[in-house]
Amino acid sequence: MTQFDLNGFTRNGKLDIGALENWLWDAACKIRGDVDAPKYKEYILPLIFLKRLSDVYDDEVAKLKKDYGGRDAVEAILKADHSLVRFYMPPEARWDEIAKKSVGLGEYLTTAVRLIAKENPKLQGVIDIVDFNATASGQRIVSDDKLKALVNVLGDKRYRLGLKDVEPDILGRAYEYLLRKFAEGSGSSAGEFYTPREVAVLMAMILDPKPGETVYDPTCGSGGLLIKCHLRFREKFDDDPKVAPLKFFGQEINHTTFAMAKMNAFLHDMEAEFRLGDTMVHPAFQNDDGSLMKFDIVTANPMWNQDISEKIYENDSYGRFPFGNLTSSSADWGWIQHMFSSLQKQGRMAVVLDTGAVSRGSGNKGSNRERDIRKQFVDNDFIEAVILLPKNLFYNTPAPGIIVIINKAKRKNGEVLLINASKMYVKHGPYNFLTDDANQNIHCIYLQWKEEEGISKIVHKDDLVSNDYNLSPSRYISQNGKKESLPLEEAIILLKEVEEERLEADKQLKDVLRGLGFEP
Repeated sequence: MTQFDLNGFTRNGKLDIGALENWLWDAACKIRGDVDAPKYKEYILPLIFLKRLSDVYDDEVAKLKKDYGGRDAVEAILKADHSLVRFYMPPEARWDEIAKKSVGLGEYLTTAVRLIAKENPKLQGVIDIVDFNATASGQRIVSDDKLKALVNVLGDKRYRLGLKDVEPDILGRAYEYLLRKFAEGSGSSAGEFYTPREVAVLMAMILDPKPGETVYDPTCGSGGLLIKCHLRFREKFDDDPKVAPLKFFGQEINHTTFAMAKMNAFLHDMEAEFRLGDTMVHPAFQNDDGSLMKFDIVTANPMWNQDISEKIYENDSYGRFPFGNLTSSSADWGWIQHMFSSLQKQGRMAVVLDTGAVSRGSGNKGSNRERDIRKQFVDNDFIEAVILLPKNLFYNTPAPGIIVIINKAKRKNGEVLLINASKMYVKHGPYNFLTDDANQNIHCIYLQWKEEEGISKIVHKDDLVSNDYNLSPSRYISQNGKKESLPLEEAIILLKEVEEERLEADKQLKDVLRGLGFEP
């Protein structure tokens, strides 16, 4: 497994995140002024993918040379038979040829990506989504001079992007960085965000895919969580041809991110199917009769506390919300119910959410929708474990986050394993990171279902009931003698929920008064 040092660098010679960010910043600086900041990614990412395709192709050609002789012989064979490589790169579309161009570069790049898509139909609508020669008000959006400078930076010989040169989800990391650097700075929404590598690895370790299983992510982003499941599987079975492969399914609402998920899956030889669209409005994976497809594993990191119209729940025709509808203040348990409804009878899932998802509403008088839904999951014994993560792991929020593990075939009935990993991190600049040792420790606790002082506790269902279905690990596992306090963001959500309930009560009262002949 990849080692991670205290400076945030990988120890296996691959491009580390710090070097990646410096490289991307240098690239972005080359087109600053010509393009609005949030749109930088629309020009940089396709070029990074093009560079990756070229480097991977060169690696594959080098490997084939051992069997077929010199490069000329290999090129002649590949021109006639594209199936020997992941993607065939026409000579004029390779990075070395692109790097030679300066005049008419925008037109040349656009032609190159369209030629690649023509030779590789699976890449149509993936690599050819940007017109590098586009104009606005009669002027080029990005001039050839700026494109040439951008190509020069991305072509820096220090940064190869072959399969052995970078982490698997290099495109996702690049996209996440550009979102953080530019979208937030311009006031744009950055709700779409990348799951930290170490969190995705931990989720894959816990889910531990078995041969022939199906894996689904309803908010797949650039495909990082699916890729980590794929790599976990390969690590265990080492490409054994006798072992049935995994099948992956993902839905994504953002077209650019959707394209990257397909890029990532292609480059990792994953048997994957991706659909574009809003999963909450229209889940794309359905059976012939219109019912939801069922999967063995669900892994996801949906937008936390998402504001989704109550009409989505009220008008749902897929039976996705059997434990109750929600207000528009937070869709966390709406997402959980969708994922739960997408599981096979023996299925399991891991989802990353805001910490408030496991505690909001507990201890309050009266009814609370999130708490009432949580009650149903606990009473029916579906929740297997909850893991509290360290704060500052995610780029666009300092909130710690939690991993909720739900299993329709639990190992220990009537028990929930709570793990407080909030102190298991190393610091790098303003951000924290889970170490590989921390992941191994958490995974060991989960596998062995054991209690460890100050870190984990096995809680019986009766204890959860007596605590009004509060599943927060910090409620049951004290560290440094500190008691749990309500985070500000949770308090704000609670306040919003109370306000919505007040408005609904006012509306119902007015309806009653009108029915009695009074005009309120």
